[in-house]
Formats: sequence, C-alpha cells, structure tokens
Amino acid sequence: MTTGFSSNSCRFADYFVICGLDTESGLEPDELSALCQYIEATKFRDGARGLASADEGENFEQSPLRRTFKSKVLAHYPENVEWSPFDQDAVGMLCMPKGLAFRTQADTREPQFHSFIITREDGSRTYGFALTFYEEVTSKQICSAMQTLYHMHNAEQYDILHTPTTPRCPEDQRHLQPHPLNPHPQHMLLPTPSISRLQRFNSYDISRDTLYVSKCICLIAPMAFPQACRKVLQQLHQAVSSPQPPPLPLESYVYNILYEVPLPPAGRSLKFSGVYGPVVCQRPSTAELPLFDFPISQVFELLGVENVLQLFTCALLEIQILLYSQHYQRLMTVAESITALMFPFQWQHVYVPILPASLLHFLDAPVPYLMGLHSNGEGDRTKLELPQEANLCFVDIDNHFIELPEDLPLFPNKLEFIQEISEVLLAFGVSPEGNPLHSQGQAKHRGFRSTDMVTDRRNGNLASSPLNSYLLRENETIARLQALVKRTGVSLEKLDVREDASSNKDLKVQCDEEELKMHQLNIQVREVFANRFTQMFADYEVFVIQPNQDKESWFSNRDQMQNFDKASFLSDQPEPYLPFLSRFLETQMFASFIDSKILCHDDEDKEHTLRVFDSRVDKMRMLNVRTPTLRTSMYQTCTNIDEAEKAIEMRVVKIDHTALHPHLLDMKIGQGRYEHGFFPRLQSDVLSTGPVSNKWAKRSAPAQWRRKDRQKQHAEHLYLDNDQREKYIQEARNLGTTIRQPKLSNLSPSVIAQTNWKFVEGLLKECRNKTKRMLVEKMGREAVELGHGEVSITGVEENTLIASLCDLLERIWSHGLQVKQGKSALWSHLLHYQESKEKTDAAPAGLGPPGLIHDIERRKSDAGAALAPLKVSLIRDMRHIQNIGEIKTDVGKARAWVRLSMEKKLLSRHLKKLLSDHELTKKLYKRYAFLRCDDEKEQFLYHLLSFNAVDYFCFTNVFTTIMIPYHVLVIPSKKLGGSMFTANPWVCVSGELAETGVLQVPKHTQEITFECQNLGKLTTVQMGHDNSGLYAKWLVEYVMVRNEITGHAYKFPCGRWLGKGVDDGSLERVLVGELVTPNSENEDRMCRTPPMQQSPGMMRRFVTISPNSKPKLNTSQIQEGVGEAINGIVKHFHKPEKERGSLTLLLCGEYGLVWALEQVFQHGFKSPRLFKNVFIWDFLEKSQVYFESAEQREVTPEENWQTRVRHFCRFMRAINSTSRNIGKDGKFQMLVCLGARDHLLHHWIALLTDCPITVQMYEDTALIKDRSLVNSLIRVLQTLQEFNITLEASLVKGIGI
Repeated sequence: MTTGFSSNSCRFADYFVICGLDTESGLEPDELSALCQYIEATKFRDGARGLASADEGENFEQSPLRRTFKSKVLAHYPENVEWSPFDQDAVGMLCMPKGLAFRTQADTREPQFHSFIITREDGSRTYGFALTFYEEVTSKQICSAMQTLYHMHNAEQYDILHTPTTPRCPEDQRHLQPHPLNPHPQHMLLPTPSISRLQRFNSYDISRDTLYVSKCICLIAPMAFPQACRKVLQQLHQAVSSPQPPPLPLESYVYNILYEVPLPPAGRSLKFSGVYGPVVCQRPSTAELPLFDFPISQVFELLGVENVLQLFTCALLEIQILLYSQHYQRLMTVAESITALMFPFQWQHVYVPILPASLLHFLDAPVPYLMGLHSNGEGDRTKLELPQEANLCFVDIDNHFIELPEDLPLFPNKLEFIQEISEVLLAFGVSPEGNPLHSQGQAKHRGFRSTDMVTDRRNGNLASSPLNSYLLRENETIARLQALVKRTGVSLEKLDVREDASSNKDLKVQCDEEELKMHQLNIQVREVFANRFTQMFADYEVFVIQPNQDKESWFSNRDQMQNFDKASFLSDQPEPYLPFLSRFLETQMFASFIDSKILCHDDEDKEHTLRVFDSRVDKMRMLNVRTPTLRTSMYQTCTNIDEAEKAIEMRVVKIDHTALHPHLLDMKIGQGRYEHGFFPRLQSDVLSTGPVSNKWAKRSAPAQWRRKDRQKQHAEHLYLDNDQREKYIQEARNLGTTIRQPKLSNLSPSVIAQTNWKFVEGLLKECRNKTKRMLVEKMGREAVELGHGEVSITGVEENTLIASLCDLLERIWSHGLQVKQGKSALWSHLLHYQESKEKTDAAPAGLGPPGLIHDIERRKSDAGAALAPLKVSLIRDMRHIQNIGEIKTDVGKARAWVRLSMEKKLLSRHLKKLLSDHELTKKLYKRYAFLRCDDEKEQFLYHLLSFNAVDYFCFTNVFTTIMIPYHVLVIPSKKLGGSMFTANPWVCVSGELAETGVLQVPKHTQEITFECQNLGKLTTVQMGHDNSGLYAKWLVEYVMVRNEITGHAYKFPCGRWLGKGVDDGSLERVLVGELVTPNSENEDRMCRTPPMQQSPGMMRRFVTISPNSKPKLNTSQIQEGVGEAINGIVKHFHKPEKERGSLTLLLCGEYGLVWALEQVFQHGFKSPRLFKNVFIWDFLEKSQVYFESAEQREVTPEENWQTRVRHFCRFMRAINSTSRNIGKDGKFQMLVCLGARDHLLHHWIALLTDCPITVQMYEDTALIKDRSLVNSLIRVLQTLQEFNITLEASLVKGIGI
C-alpha cells in the first residue's frame, strides 16, 4: 500500500544505488541457493516430497549459465542519510532477488524494471525502484572461470550419456537441463537422444561466445512514484547505452535527482528533468484518496474482475495470500493495488510483495501474510509444496489463475459490484474478463492494425486505441464485448466519446497520454471500491464503543475490550451481507480502524485515511435522505468519480512546481568519463553531500512551507502526531500479531529461532483471545436464554468464530511442519496418528454399533440402567468424518472433525491425545515448531479446555444432510410389571430438521439402533403400542435417544401408562425431551432408576399412581404460570429465526402453555367420586354437547358467539374422530396447540366461562368462575395473535384442519 511514508525527507529520492558483479571477489555461488538445495536433499532423504521451492532451477547440476551467483551493492550515494539509514542487505537482496544472472549473445537481454518495498521494524516503509540490464563481462578471470565451470559440468554430465534414457529419480531429471541458449527450458525437460545432449553441453565457449552479466541501478525513495522513477532510470541507462554521450556527465543527473528535486507537496504536481526529457509526478491533496501510482488496469488484465474481487475478499478477511509470478513488477503491482483498494482499511500483517529466495522459510509463518514468490517459469503449481494451504489464497498471476480457501463468503452485492467495475474498465478498453496475453507490456501494441486485432483472440490490447466502429465490426472478441456492454447498459457511443474527449483535449496536458489515462482509470476504479465501503459502513460511528476510562488503562486492557458493537451492527445489515461482514468485523484491520477512530476525537487528530473516509460518509448521509440506520441492500453506484478525475487533470494541465535543471558540477578534469555501454561507478566526492544553500527551497516556497508540508506528510502517511500515540497505535496493532515483518538482513540461525519464538508467543496469545471471545459470546447468549441481558450473537457469528478457530488450529499445526500430505496440516497429522495406531491395534475390533449393551449385560449391571456411555475415541471420531461422503477435501475433514470434537466437548482431550505421541510429533515437526514447545502447548490445550463449559451444536447444525446412527432405549417402570407386557411397542423420533417415521421396538429388549438423515436437535418422541396380547398395559418412565456420532443424549420423561382402561386410556403419547448434560457426578446416578417423573407434556396434577404428588396451586401461582408460558413464546419469536429454540418445548414441555392451561381448568374442578377419574377432556366434551344442542335450539345471542361455537365444535369433533389412540390428556394437548396456532384460545376461554356446564362441574372459588381473573387471562392469551405459530407434525398428526 502506498501510504506508509517514512522519512523526514522532502527529497524525491534518498539514495542512488548500483548493484552487480564484484570483479575483485570473483564468482561466488549464492550460498542461500546452496542452502535451499541442501534442505531439499535432506527432505528427499527423510521421505517427504520436498518443499520444491522456486529454487528448482538453481541446482548445481544446472548448466553454469543458469546458476545464481552472489551480487553485491557496488556503490550507493550518498553514504548515509540520517532520517533513512541505508540497509545494505535488504537493498542488495531486493534489487537482485535472484542474484547475478549470466547470458551470452544468443539470449534475450531486455532491461527489466521492478519496484520493491522495505518495511522497517517500526512499520514504516521505503520504496525501491530498480532497473536491471546486461553488460558485457570484460574481466578475463571471470570468463575463464565460467569456461572452467563448463568443463567440470560437462565432465560430470558425460556419465549421464551412458545411463538409460528414463531418469531414475527427481535428481536425474534435473541433470537434463535444457540448452542454456534456449530461453524456454520448460519444453525440454524430457530426455532426448544422446547426440543432442552432447551439443547441449558445449554451450559457452570462450573463443566463440560473448559473456554478459546483469547489473542494476536503483533509486531508494520515501514515496512511491514508480512511473517517474522508471523514466529516470531508463533515461540514465539510455545515456550509457546510446552511441552519443549525454549532454552532461551522469553525476549531474544523479546529483539533481538526489538533492535538487523535492517531493511534490500534497495536492500539487512537480516537473523535473531527466537526461533526455521532462518527468512529471503529482500527489493527491489531503482530501483525496491516498497516493497510488501503480497501474491498476494491469491487475485486471492479468487476473480478470472476478478473480481480483475474490483476491480482494481474501485480503479483507486476512487470509494468507501468496502471489506467484515470473515478473517481480507484477508481484509488486498486484500486492500494492489490492492493499490500496482496501481504503479506508489497512493491511496489518506481514507484507512482503517480493520474497527473496533466502527467506522461503517465512512461508510457514503461522500468521496472516501477503507475500509474493518469484517463479522461474519452469516448475508449475503442483511442484510448489507450501507448508500451509488450508487457509491460503494462491494467485498464479501469469496464468490467470487463483486458488481459493474453502468456504469463502461472497462480497456483498458482488454481481452489481462486478458490473460497476466492468463498466469503468470497458470505457478504457480493458476487458473485464482479463487478458493474460497482455503480459508483454503495451509498448508493442501502440501501432497496431485491425488485422492484428483479429488474430489476437483474447483481445485486451485495446488500451491505447480509440474504439472505432470499423474495428468493432471486424473482431469477434469485440463483438463479445459489445454483447456484454449491451447487457451492462453502457452505450458504445459513450465509449467513443470518452476516447475522443481524452485525445482531442484543447487542454495542454503536461504528461503523456498513457500516463494520464492510467491515472484516470486508477482513480475511477479506486473510487468505485471506496464507495462500497462508504455505503456499507455509512453509520459505523453509531456502533463505536467509546471507552469510559482514560487512555492508559484503555491500552493496558485493550485486548479484553470490545471497541465495536458487532451484534447490533450486524442486526441492521441485510441478510446476504452477514457471512462476509461477520468475518470482516473480526479482523485486525477492522479493529485497528476502530481503534484509530477512538483515539482521534477531533478532525485535527485524525489519520489521513480516517479523515477522508469520515468526510465521505458525512457527505453521503447529507445526500441520502433515507434514515442512515435503516440498511437496505439496494446497490448505489459511485457518484464522485468526476470530481476526483478533475483534480488530477487540473494538476497535470498546470504544473505547480518545476525543479532545478541538472547542471555541471564542480568536478576535477577527467572525472565523469566512462566507457560506452558500461554503467560506471560515479564520483562519490561530488555526490556525498547536497548543496549548502538549498536553492529549490527558496525557489518553490519559504521554509515554513516545507516544515508544514513535512507535518502534513506525517499526518497523511504515518500518522505520527506524537510519539506516545504512535506507540499506542503500534501496540494496539500488534495485539494479534507479534511479528509484522521478516528481517531481511541477518539470517543467522539465532535470528530465525528468535522469529519463530515470536510466532509461538503470538499464536498462544491469539488462542487465548479467541477462546475468551467465543466463551463470552456463548455465555452471553445462554444468559439471555435464562432471561438475563440482551442477545448478542447470531448463528452466522458463531460459525464465523468457529471457522476462525479452525483457521488458527491449521496455522498452529503448519508451523515448523516438515512432513505433510494433502492441504490440511491438522488432518495430515491426524492421518499419521491413525495409521500408527491402526498398526499397533491390528487386533480385530468388535462389530455392532458402538455403545450398544446387550440385554443380559444390562440386567447384570442394574435393574434400570440407562445408556452405556460412548467410548471416547479419537480414531472413531475420525472414522465418523471419513464416512461422510459429502466432505471431499482434507481441509473440510479437519474442520468437520474440529466441529464434532467441540460439540462432544472433547477438543482439548483429543488434541492432547494426538500430541501425546511424541515420536510422531518429532517425526513431523521441526524443533522450533509450536507443537514442540511443551509449556506453550500445555497452555494452549488448557485454553481449549474452557470450551467444555458451554454447549455447541456446531456439527449437528452444519452437516444437516448426513446419515447418523441413533440409539433409542425405552425405560419401563420395573415396579409395575413391565416384564409381563405383551403388546408390540413403536416409537417415532422428531427433530428440528426431520422425523423418522414409525419404528418398531423389540418388546423384550425395548431398544433399537437405526440410521437416518440428521434429525438436528431432537424435540419429540411419539410412542405407543398395538394393544395386542393379554397384558397390553405399559407404564413407561422415560425414553432415552442418543446421537451415536455426537454423543448427545436426550431424555423424554413420561411417567404415564399406555393402555386401554388405565390412566386416560391412551395407547400413544407425544413426549417432549431435553438434552441430558452428562457430568461426572451424575454418571453413576443415571444407572439407577430415577424418581418417577411425569412427562412435561402430560403434567397431570393427580395421577392414579400418586394422587398427592404435587400440592395444588393457588390462583396467583396459576396466573404467573400462564404469564411465564406466554412470555417464553413471545421471546421465542423475538429472536432471529436461526437462533430460536424448540417451540414444541414452550407449548408442551415442562411448565409450557399446555401445562399452564391445564392448571387453569383443574383449579376448583369438583373432585370425582372414589376410583373414578374425571379429566378436563370430559368437561370439554360435555360443553361441546351443550353448544351443539344450543345451536339446534337456535338460542343465538349473537353472530360472534355462533362462529366461535362452530370453531370450537369443529376442532373437538376433528380431534375425537382421529384414528390415533391418544388419550384424553393427549387430546387436550392437541386442542391447546391447534387453538394457539389459529389464535382461538382466548375466544374459547370466553365461551367456556359462560357455559352452564361450568357451573355444574366447578366449585364457586374456581378461577374460571372469577370474571376479573378470566378477563386478564384472555388479555394475556391475545398477545399470541401477532405470531405465526407453526406446529411440529408430531403434535397434530391425523388432524385435517
């Protein structure tokens, strides 16, 4: 990102550097490459496939011309600058990341430009711009050394000619390197007949060939102006390579750029002179988007809009990103563009757009990173083995290809967004699909003809030509574009106008067309991106939680503090945005953005990006009359493109500052001469210090302008208002990431060890914060369910947190990894463990479903033992996951396994078991790996243990379509002759997702195991029997149902008889269950018969078994009970749909609505004669008879009364005529549920109060005879009218209403 600005410098450039071959020290092989080979060799020995880093091409079996040799910084001017110390190692490494390259006259030797970035430890950045070109080697020693290397090489190769033509191993394949004169070795990796091999070996002959070596000139600058720097360097190179010497000595031009060219002030443009022509650069004002000078169009041409947006999403979610290309400049352009488009957010983690070969060990950094890896164009993606791929976004820039992590959420309004970007690109003639063939740079296509266009099928080379309709007719690609254009609604006339407008300007533009066009396209695309965030976060300030303590204590507790009300923010967002936003709000970049908002109270304080963003948000809210808190998913396109473009055009038309021209320096005679074709070392004495009186300072503005501008640059780029605040922000940023940048200089083992130690500490800290966050969320939610506080977490958010935990585990498992199979480091370790255990436990395992105890054993153990606990087994849980056909990838399997372990509360225990195999861990991991640091590992497992405090359903709720084995066990009452029972029982299990249908239960064991599609959380069990045999009466205590994969067991209490002529004569009942929480102390209690408990669905208060089981309730208790039951239902509907629990439980469960109304009707019910039970249903049936006869007698008080009576009687008839054998209490339950569903309960209560039957059957004190109590009851029941109650099928089976 081009916003980091590091220096006190007001100069355009701080250093001029020359790198290349040091003829004194001669040819030194690049030890780092040697080291990479050594590592690779040892890996092959260890049986792993080897981290085929991009150094495959740098083997010593390579022909000498293809090897890499050490490059040196030959000179840099001036010696040192106080505000930006010269970092020799970093500059040397990044100017020539691959070391020296040799060529002969037969090879291509085009100069190559690339830029790079050096990030210091404090996070500040300096930019480098390098031009690499080839010079003839004049030193005889070097040439003869190369010749000797070839002789040795050929002698070694001679043996190969006598070996069979198929290579034995990867090593052999490498001997067969192609002829160095062939610049495309990838086509020739296969062995060919021996003659051509011989020819290939004599490739450098000192008498016949000219040897060339690479050299590099470089500018180190405080701000990124790649276009200007490229021009300066190209002109300097041209000065030495052209036949005519330049007008002045080279020293004059270098002196000029180092000391006489200032940085353009904010909002101004600057013109200065190169060797052959003027160079213009301009810088945005403080009210515009930050400086960015790389060509974004190139990124879209290389990758296409779709891929760019996917990559952008990955970057926003802080997923590890690895860019891969043969061209350093492409790596840099893509990295800088993606981070610039994030405005107003900033990438907070490791950022190394060009990763030197020597730093490859950094790829196993267990932190989010954005790195660029140079490919040598030979090995393809499959050869590149990366330590961690579970959460990696891999971008192969040259091949228009991107590999994404699983479960990547969609960017909000993705399609409309893509369309808006495509319209901008089309207007500039860039194909939205991208055009990988564009890679050779536009220079060649400047003078293209329409015939070329026809041959070029995937045409993206229109960038510099007007789209005239003649061309459009000729080319099929353009026809495709035209179709796309029609769909997107941009008229082609507009496109033409746009071209004419820019080319026939009356305005005299000071920079060339191409450059202006680049600036225009850049700003348009960036405005479109910035507008998305302005829309999405228009009202973010409302949700910022301002700390209520002073800054000091805020910082010391920063990682415990929530700085943003995520839940409320998300609840305002449109549903489709949630998967992306809930993950984005968890990122470090979002936290830092909010932190800086909290730290800056007034506008003066604000960081540049924040100030610009806030002003845009304010402007948008003024224009938008809609209430800012009401979010819609309506897509609003960007409106301020024009003014942003005008600002740039104004600066380019009227140049604000012109720097001094280069002039002759005070040099001795004879200095400044050089040989044609060679870039010389310059005279350091004249370049070591700048002018004593700063001429340009006087010319352009007084000193205070410079001072003020310097402060502005700080505010704009590094945000250093005061040291303390910088320290704070730095600390806040480093919360999650202890390490920001790899150190480029000293690569001793101790430094690497220290870096790894920082990683280990960082991982532990991150683990602590994550577990804490997840627990706080979960606990908060459970508190709400118990009736305290406000709900704060959504299902989406829980998924986000669990996904980020899986990601953290993958990062921990891939740190220091040396042997891996597949993409997931965690799953790979589990597979190794499974393999080693299965070897040791080769003994045959018992068949049959797990956890099933046979009848005889149960009788032995105890009369009424419940389910035997499932065996805790890491391998068995893995097998469950392996048996799920829907999960295809290793990463998916690892995630599913983590979810399952969390649901079973075994995550910490399983991982402890996995890591207890020390031999295996040693074999798979290097010594420095996190998993081999014992103390940290212990603490990590301890943090994970805290998840056992809460219930997660993160496996059951996600894998909804998989097959799951269930185990059902019916516990009859042993006291009342359960053993004599002769009928055939059946059950039907229902859950939130599905229902099983009727399952026959063998009557002697009374348990079954069956497999069916995931039922979700279980809600009800319907059970009954067929009333056959002599003794068809069955007293059931409860039913247990267990999910055999997750181990969740549900208890469905009954405590009632099923049989004709006993209890309420019911042959089937609907039982409502709840999850049993197994804890150690009740493990043994569950084995004994529990005290008899009535089913919550049938909470009869007088039962034949124990008539005095519960004391009668008084009227106020009953009213309270009804109130609570209704309250529960109201709360249920106020929760977001995804988090509602079971409505069945609220209706029919313990103290649910059915129970509450039962209490109402039982209060003051006249007690029946001895041994005869009277049920509420009997009262209702009598009332029904009365109403029906009253209708026939046509005693019709009013219309209303009639309809209510009709409804009531219709429901009563329907329930009575059902084919199901439900008893009287079951029928009452059904009536209450249907009445609640159809909002009729309050009408019916009113009817029954006035019914003469009530007078007969109730005492005078009864609640139902008390008018005021009944009225308040009716009012409470009316509150259910606004809810749409859907009943579970099991409650209303067989009813056709």
